[in-house]
Amino acid sequence: MKMYKALVYLLLCALPQAASASESGLDAMFGSINGMLAQVIFYDIFPGEPAMPLIVAWLIVAAVFLTWRFNFVNLRMMRHAFHVIRGKYRTADDQGEVTSFQALSTALSATVGLGNIAGVAIAISIGGPGATFWMIVAGFLGMSTKFTEASLAQMYREVRPDGRLMGGAMEYLSKGLAENGAPRTGKVLAILFAIFTILGSFGAGSAFQVSQSMGAVQTQIEFFRDVPIAYGLLMAIAIGLVIIGGLRRIAHVAEAVVPTMVIIYLGACLWIIGSNAELVPAALGKIVTEAFSPIAVAGGMVGAIVQGFKRAAFSSEAGLGSAAIAHSAASVKYPVRQGLVALYEPFIDTVVICTMTALVIIITGVYNAPEYEAIRAASQGATLTSMAFATVSDWFPSILALSVVLFAYSTAISWSYYGERCWVYVFGERYSLLYKAVFICFVVVASVASASNLVDFTDLLVLSMAFPNLIGLYVLSGKVKLALADYESRLSSGELDREAGR
Repeated sequence: MKMYKALVYLLLCALPQAASASESGLDAMFGSINGMLAQVIFYDIFPGEPAMPLIVAWLIVAAVFLTWRFNFVNLRMMRHAFHVIRGKYRTADDQGEVTSFQALSTALSATVGLGNIAGVAIAISIGGPGATFWMIVAGFLGMSTKFTEASLAQMYREVRPDGRLMGGAMEYLSKGLAENGAPRTGKVLAILFAIFTILGSFGAGSAFQVSQSMGAVQTQIEFFRDVPIAYGLLMAIAIGLVIIGGLRRIAHVAEAVVPTMVIIYLGACLWIIGSNAELVPAALGKIVTEAFSPIAVAGGMVGAIVQGFKRAAFSSEAGLGSAAIAHSAASVKYPVRQGLVALYEPFIDTVVICTMTALVIIITGVYNAPEYEAIRAASQGATLTSMAFATVSDWFPSILALSVVLFAYSTAISWSYYGERCWVYVFGERYSLLYKAVFICFVVVASVASASNLVDFTDLLVLSMAFPNLIGLYVLSGKVKLALADYESRLSSGELDREAGR
């Protein structure tokens, strides 16, 4: 243990030197990785322009397939799922580390982040208002994908010798495929998923959050424009204080932070929308018409679909398998029950919050205003949204800056847990502290790296997780279908109400 503590100490001592590296050097590092991954992840399956990346098609087909296979569970079971979240179906047989609501809050704290603010702005600036329509469609379809992931995570979770639960795509890939006669394939896919998640946590969970949130904060606090590393160091300290305590501390913080940040942000969005109520019908019209227009921004309908689904996947994480890690630790009697709770993630994240952001961006017109071209070119999505807020009032960007910091912070602490569990799966429990130190290093380094390359780097790493994960969902969807049928039978017979003492 002393050796690991010494290694962590050395990493933290080297932090200032790493963070003071030239921006061009960091750009070169991210750029080289981007180039290698992009050849596979963004391989164009259709000739011509705009491109239809393989990963986007992969996510669309899986979401449609699962929605159809489970007979639109994303719509049929929403009411029952709401009752579960409220705690009406708790039983004495529930087993887990956290409650269903805490697991949902932890997963939401990871998904409700800068993707909702920065990602939406980037999607609309590239794909036009029509991208919003496909983002909403992706959100509804993603509810079925998230249901499948969370259910399987509960089915295949295991209790480690230290008493902590280990669950997620790496578990249902290795064990589930072994049950189907492919143990080696399952193990390879599980390790591949774990590695992508570890790297993705450094990108999506750490670097992207700090880089994008700093852009919004710098518009309000001049000190961070002059000394950006100071922001990275402050975030590193705040994140480190929580993630050292493990899942229970993360869950408690998420339980408090998530509702607060959602209320603050949605309240501000509704104020802007209400102040421009006369422009709402035109904005909604653009969302629908440009979703199917052959001459819309960046390639018309296909361009809007690609941006909508890509940003929805990055924001809600449906199909990536990341949130399954948090849901695997929930205390429930039936695995499918937590899957139903997970339905609300893409709905809250994409259908509600992303739509509010999109309306603000479209109504204020910042997505195509010439004066913001430099911001759009630099992929500073959070800054672009801040400009949209500023069109209503000079002090509204301050509210956005607060929201952005809370979003980035909550996402970082949850993604650190995802990455840490995958790190432990690959390297073992005793190396957990080393992962946390590296994660914190990325928080600081991101404060001096360019946002444009970080957006590309993050997209590639996070979307890569969908390849192994969706293979598991296809293969194991039959088991989930049987479990769902059994659960619905118990529900209709009144058995579940009797178990809960209702």
